[in-house]
Amino acid sequence: MHTKPTIGILAAALCASVGAQAQAPVATPIVETQQGKVQGLEQDGVDAFLGLRYAAPPVGPLRFKPPRPVASWTGTWDATSMGAPCMQMYTPSGPNETDLTRTIQTIFPTYGEAKIDNEDCLFLNVWTPAADAQKRPVMVWFHGGGYAYGSGGWPVYNGRNLAAKGDVVVVTVNHRLNAFGYTYLGDKLGADFAESGNAGQLDLVAALEWVRDNIAAFGGDPANVTIFGESGGGSKVSHMLATPAADGLFTKAIIESGPGVTSGKKADAAKLASDLMAKLGVTTSEELQAVPADTLLEAARAVLPERGMSFGGPNFGPIVDGVVLKSDPFLPAAPAQSKDVPVMIGYNKDEMTLFVASQPWFGRLDAAMLDGMATMMGPEAKATIDYLKKERPNESPTYIATSAMSWRFAQGSYIIAEQIARAGGAPVYVYRLDWETPVAGGVLRTPHTLEMPFVFANVDTSRALVGEGEAPEKLEAMMSDAWIAFAKTGTPASPLIPDWPAYTLAERQVMTLDLEPEVVNDPEKGLRELAGAK
Repeated sequence: MHTKPTIGILAAALCASVGAQAQAPVATPIVETQQGKVQGLEQDGVDAFLGLRYAAPPVGPLRFKPPRPVASWTGTWDATSMGAPCMQMYTPSGPNETDLTRTIQTIFPTYGEAKIDNEDCLFLNVWTPAADAQKRPVMVWFHGGGYAYGSGGWPVYNGRNLAAKGDVVVVTVNHRLNAFGYTYLGDKLGADFAESGNAGQLDLVAALEWVRDNIAAFGGDPANVTIFGESGGGSKVSHMLATPAADGLFTKAIIESGPGVTSGKKADAAKLASDLMAKLGVTTSEELQAVPADTLLEAARAVLPERGMSFGGPNFGPIVDGVVLKSDPFLPAAPAQSKDVPVMIGYNKDEMTLFVASQPWFGRLDAAMLDGMATMMGPEAKATIDYLKKERPNESPTYIATSAMSWRFAQGSYIIAEQIARAGGAPVYVYRLDWETPVAGGVLRTPHTLEMPFVFANVDTSRALVGEGEAPEKLEAMMSDAWIAFAKTGTPASPLIPDWPAYTLAERQVMTLDLEPEVVNDPEKGLRELAGAK
């Protein structure tokens, strides 16, 4: 295996040897993995090993195939910079040419990553307080962006502060996305491609296997691994709980604003793959694997249906294929394989404002427009909007609409919590983030993604989303405490929050996270019962 240049490591060592100033980079110890030696750079006293390969490049004849082991190398792998993100299929939710968008891009660089994406993307990053013989809890992060875009390299995911605060090892993962990770070709091309519809999920399994086999060399405990993720990452966590190949590779799970209750269907995925091949004008696996990555990406965009504000319909994402995934993750029941895995799950009060704040109607919706929107969104949405109008008579039509759209995040979270509670076994803990960010005059309220700077203890570098002042720091202190405690013990405890009871069907206890956090029983009772839950 060809190794990357180690100029950065050599330069850092040279600077250290001649007594350079304090701001000069400092090389980490060399760590011996099963594949070879690696070396990174310190980040304020935390050892950071970036851009480590956990599987072979999934290119050429390995495109659409399960991940293969990475070949060993000689010399020392340069772990001083991130690996490439997968090919990105980011689609703006509206006209995103605003100052707010530009500032938020500093922590979620969706446009920037489209400039550097690559099909060769199976990399992970490790932050550790020390690469020693200690057995620290391990927290493995699956990134957001649905199954379409994103990477473990987003600045908001930098694991330095979380690792230092909690004395834990933090891992973030890149994997195959969109058509590269979720094109089901089994029906079209035969048994050799039976797993292609879930190749991106198998990448995550391979990353967890890498953690099992190597994390002890970085000061982590392979027997105490928590997987956590937000949005699409939360769905990925949900699916790992039901993926047989992932059984035993982690001990706890956290699902943030991304409940994966069901998966795509094989028939829809097969049709989408057939449309993709027709769009490309190819008929064989060899032709398909030879298509340039950019060409494949553009064809994948072209065959997806227009969705507007809808999240449903055929898409490139995990499917129930009977091979990698045997059934929907949480219907008709919680997965038996994860009965002994403690789970924490939750959502933000106003998830959808992040997606629709740039829409022309946002802030301008009147009662008549809201009624028209409700009718177009279907009978379930109309019933939800009608309920919210009665419950919140002084609320503006804009926020009635966004609350109705946001309900799916809460609804899915409660379905998963109730399925786990119904099955017995390990506990499930539920939260709702209520604190509202002051940025942009407060119009976003409590949007999708807001909890991540608090969880990763990265408020100071995420002011574009959380705003200035001490309030975000208070949320950071309590939430990172709780997440770290859960990773260590399976219970989300902190002296900064009240005792957090496990969710039960009798009480439906939810921790509402705000400047004054409190436990509330069944806070979404009306909407839950309207949706038919018992």
